[in-house]
Amino acid sequence: MTDVSLAAVLPLLGAFVLPLTRHGILRPLGPVIGPILLAACALILFAAWSAYDVPYAVALGSFAPPMGITFYIDDLALLFALAVPLTTLVLWPGESDPAATGRQSLTLLLAGSLTGLALSGDLFNVYVFYELAAVASYGLVVGDGRSPAYVAAFRYLMISALGSVVGLIGIAIIYFKTGTLNLADLSTLSGELADPQGMAAFAMLVIGFGVKAEAFPVNGWVPEVYGAVGKRVAALLAGLASKLAVLVIVRILILVFPHDETRQLLLVLGILGVAVGELAAWQARDIPRMLAWSSIGQLGVVFVAFSLPGKAGVIAGVTVAMHHLVVKSALFLLADRWDRAIESLKGAASTSRIGAALFVLFSLSLLGLPPLPGFWSKFLVLGGLAASASPLQLLAMGTILAGTVIEGAYLLRVVVTFYARPDAAVRVPGQRAGNLLGAGLFALVLLTAAVMINPLWQGLEVLAERAVDTNGYQHTVLGDREAGR
Repeated sequence: MTDVSLAAVLPLLGAFVLPLTRHGILRPLGPVIGPILLAACALILFAAWSAYDVPYAVALGSFAPPMGITFYIDDLALLFALAVPLTTLVLWPGESDPAATGRQSLTLLLAGSLTGLALSGDLFNVYVFYELAAVASYGLVVGDGRSPAYVAAFRYLMISALGSVVGLIGIAIIYFKTGTLNLADLSTLSGELADPQGMAAFAMLVIGFGVKAEAFPVNGWVPEVYGAVGKRVAALLAGLASKLAVLVIVRILILVFPHDETRQLLLVLGILGVAVGELAAWQARDIPRMLAWSSIGQLGVVFVAFSLPGKAGVIAGVTVAMHHLVVKSALFLLADRWDRAIESLKGAASTSRIGAALFVLFSLSLLGLPPLPGFWSKFLVLGGLAASASPLQLLAMGTILAGTVIEGAYLLRVVVTFYARPDAAVRVPGQRAGNLLGAGLFALVLLTAAVMINPLWQGLEVLAERAVDTNGYQHTVLGDREAGR
């Protein structure tokens, strides 16, 4: 069976090798090393999924868990891991300026660390990969060399550093209470973490990993950073990095803290994220900040979805997260040339008909127009909330519905501006061919999902069933003897 650990290792190695290609005989290889490595990682993960039958664990270095480094491979891990190289390929920084090599190296570092987050089976390695992703993110944010990017990166660094410290304290509490950081081992001891100390540790982990997951209230950096950086970087952070951070929180929730209190915490944070994000997006007057606040609102819906118990929560959460990955990445690509005030974009459709049409398509899916995937994702979330119908979940339903109305208002404002009569005094730039190609690929994924609802639903059923099978996770990683203790 293919060693899936290579999917995390190869980009990390490439990140350190790529700067060596700036000079000498290796110089012609520089522009192609990154795409080749990412394509190889995608093939490795696809081969692993093709040969995949049941979940399995990989003990790196042949050190048996719970002491060794463990990768756990199931449908959920493979889905998010495969999304990393594929999305990174579409968003690959292919510039030819002197700083391009540095951005490409950091992009590989980010891809490798995010793949590691998807596969890791213990909190120690999760933290290590998370910090590697953070370092790559800081470098990408300041990569443009502009003053606004430096200021945004510094603020992002301070918030992220604080979150890392808080998350590390949460990990320390768990270790002192249980003596282990292996997720399978922790799942056998989840009862010991059901006390106030355990709940505090979970809250700290949510705050720590929630910085990149754009969780309320540690998401204040998002509008400033996404407005200051190149939009391919914004697409990587908003579309991809945030989803892997959410996956970490969800793994910890399912395996270690399967308690009503922890789900309620995610639900409350999701409600606040939707309310704050959508209202702020409605008030925004430029495209990047509107998309940034909109991303916060949609990540709030992701948290609400994963707060649902059992298989329903996993199915709804994965659907919303993957939809947001595709749509938000594409919208930030389109915002690359429309990085300005909305009012100054009158007649943008006349300079880029395809770009404006793609923006309309993604906007309609965000609003939940059937039969686009956005409809099914919101339907699953609202249906799950209605099935439980507790006061807090009814509040979440109302918040999501109200947020959809607000979302429709600000997206319609942009679309109307695009198709308005052009202002002769202001020339709206057209879209670059590379951005249109990338957005077109995301649109193809969106439309393919719309016509393949039935097979996708069947796959999600299996994925969710295996993701919530904590006993199966324990036996796969620890074996029958230790899992049953």
